[in-house]
Amino acid sequence: MLSVHWRLAELWTLGRQRELTEDEQSEVSACLHYNAIFARKLSSLYNLSMAASISNDIEWQHEICRQIEILESQGNLHPDFRK
Repeated sequence: MLSVHWRLAELWTLGRQRELTEDEQSEVSACLHYNAIFARKLSSLYNLSMAASISNDIEWQHEICRQIEILESQGNLHPDFRK
């Protein structure tokens, strides 16, 4: 999980207990925006990996998979938590 996801969960929990401040609402929006960017990047890489697989371009697919691993590992807090 990325730190933005932890913060979003924290803000959501706070919002269940009380109304969020303007700054906190702005932070929720920023977290959702960053999450959308992250999801689009990852989705794009998955799609490129599929294209590389279909075209049998193993070298390209390995490079894309390396990029996917880097992106996915951004949320790992400790090496033992990796998939």
